[in-house]
Amino acid sequence: MRVIALAAAMMAVPAMAEEQTINLKKAPGSDKVEIYCQVCHSLAYIPMNSPFLNAQGWDAEVTKMINVMGARIDQADARTIKDYLTKNYGD
Repeated sequence: MRVIALAAAMMAVPAMAEEQTINLKKAPGSDKVEIYCQVCHSLAYIPMNSPFLNAQGWDAEVTKMINVMGARIDQADARTIKDYLTKNYGD
């Protein structure tokens, strides 16, 4: 059993080494984005999509994450996340 665990860990190390660190803009709400968004996906999606999304687009994205993807984010935190993304990564 230990051999299997060791082999799995060794295979994961190269994959982890390739991950890049994404530093979001520090502003009110960045903590909520880091907590909720990276549970399911890389934070790299935020700056990558920012050229294409305005306030309406970020609102739709956060709403989709909650209603379609099942993200467990309460309404107050969802508003905070939408505001942060719009102010810091909107068009």
